[in-house]
Amino acid sequence: MITFWACVAGSEGLVTKTEGVLSLNDLKALTRKGAVDTVVLAFTDLYGRFMGKRLDADFFLSEGARGGTHACDYLLTVDMEMDPVPGYRFANWSKGYGDVHLVPDLSTLRRASWQDRTAFVICDVEDDRRHAPVAVAPRSMLKRQVARAASMGYTAMAASELEYYLFQNSYRDAAAKGYATLEPAGWYLEDYHVLQGTREESFNGAARRHLRRSGIPVENSKGEWGLGQHELNIRYADILTMADRHVVFKQCLKEVAESQGISVTFMSKWSSAQAGSSCHVHLSLWKGRRNAFVGHRSLGPVQGSDAFRWFLGGWMAHAPEMMVFYASTVNAYKRYQAASWAPTRLAWSYDNRTAGFRVVGRDGDSLRIECRIPGADCNPYLTYAAALASGLDGIARRTEPPAMFEGDAYGATKIPHVPKSLREATDLFEASQFARKAFGADVVEHYLHFFRTEQDAYDRAVTDWERKRYFERI
Repeated sequence: MITFWACVAGSEGLVTKTEGVLSLNDLKALTRKGAVDTVVLAFTDLYGRFMGKRLDADFFLSEGARGGTHACDYLLTVDMEMDPVPGYRFANWSKGYGDVHLVPDLSTLRRASWQDRTAFVICDVEDDRRHAPVAVAPRSMLKRQVARAASMGYTAMAASELEYYLFQNSYRDAAAKGYATLEPAGWYLEDYHVLQGTREESFNGAARRHLRRSGIPVENSKGEWGLGQHELNIRYADILTMADRHVVFKQCLKEVAESQGISVTFMSKWSSAQAGSSCHVHLSLWKGRRNAFVGHRSLGPVQGSDAFRWFLGGWMAHAPEMMVFYASTVNAYKRYQAASWAPTRLAWSYDNRTAGFRVVGRDGDSLRIECRIPGADCNPYLTYAAALASGLDGIARRTEPPAMFEGDAYGATKIPHVPKSLREATDLFEASQFARKAFGADVVEHYLHFFRTEQDAYDRAVTDWERKRYFERI
C-alpha cells in the first residue's frame, strides 16, 4: 500500500534534496575523487526496457551532458528478441535505420549505487534533424499528457505499487532450464509474513538500500500472496518523476538479483498455479499544494470535487480502449482471474480490492484513485499517459462515473469485464477515436503494429501446454 502525504513535489519549503540525486557539480566532484567514472544514458523502448550507452564520466561532463548522444532509431521498432520488425512507418530498411538524438534530462541524474562507480541519467528521444520530441517514444507520450494537465492547471501525482517473484536460480540457469522447474525463494504463501520475509531480506534489503542511495525514496517492502512473491513500495511523486523511478526501480532489482546469482521476474503471470504480479497505479490531481480531488460533493462515502468525479468517470470510460497500455503482453491477460486479487470487472468501489478501480483516502489530502488493472510488466510511461489522458478527458467532458459498487466484484456479471486478450484489447484500441485525439494517428498506427506483432509471435509459437496436451494423446 502506497502512502500519500499532504505535500507536492516542487512545493516551496516542502522538498529537500533526495539522497542519490546528483547535480552536474555533484557529478564533477565525484568524478574528481574517482567515485564515479561511468554515466549510463538510457531511454525505454516500447516494452519499457532500458536502451542506451555507457559514457566515460569526463566525456559526459565535457560533451554528453550538453550534447547528449545518438542511438539507432530501430530501437523503437524492435521486438523482444531485438529483431528489426518490418512494417513500421517510423523506421525501416527503406529509410536506412538512421539515428535519434538522446537528450539527457539532468533532473534524473543519479547515482546507480548497485553498480560500480556509475551514475545514471534518463534521456528524452528527439528527432536527429528537427530536434523535436519523437512522438512514439514512451516518455514523449507521457510528457505530452503532463503538458495538457498543466494547461488545465493541474499537476498529476502518482505512485506505482510493484510486485515481483524471486527465485534462487540465476538468470543464466533459468534460461538453461527453459524457465521451468525454478526454485522460488519462498516455500509457502508469505503475504505480510515477517519470518519468510527475513529469509529473503538479503535481496529485498539490498534493493531497498540501493534504491534509497540512488535517488528513489523507499517506503517499505512486504511478502505477497505467492511463493517467493514480494512487493516493494517507493515514495509517490509527480507523474513523470514516478514513471522515471518505476523504470529505474525495475533495472535496479534485476541487476541486484544478477549480482547475487538469483533472479527476479516482473511477468504478470509467471505460473498458472500462482497469483499474478500487479502494478497498482495510484493517481491524484493537485493545484499547487492542494489536492484537487478534495471537495464537498458526495460520491458514495467519499467527499470529493467535481474534478475527482469526472476524472474517475473518464478513466473508467476509456479503460477498455486504453487496455493495451495497461496490459501490453499476451501474458498480462492471464492474470485476470476471479478470486485472484487481480480485477476482472470495470467497477469502482471504496477500499475494495475486488474492483478494477479502488478509491482510497476519503476527504483529506490522501484522497486518490487506485487502478488495479495494470500488471507488473507494464511500461509506466504508457500506463500513466493513458490514465492521465483518460481522466483529463473525463474532466473536459464532465464524464460521470457509474454508481459505486459494493460487495464482491468478481461475481458482478452485469458489470463489464476487462478485455480478455491482447487481441481483443488491440481491436478496441484500433477502433478508438479517443486514442487518435489523445496521442495522434501516427502514434496509434505505430503501437497497433507493435501489439499486432506481439500477438502474431505468440500465435506462431508452440507451447509446453500444447506438447503436454497433444504429443501422445491426440
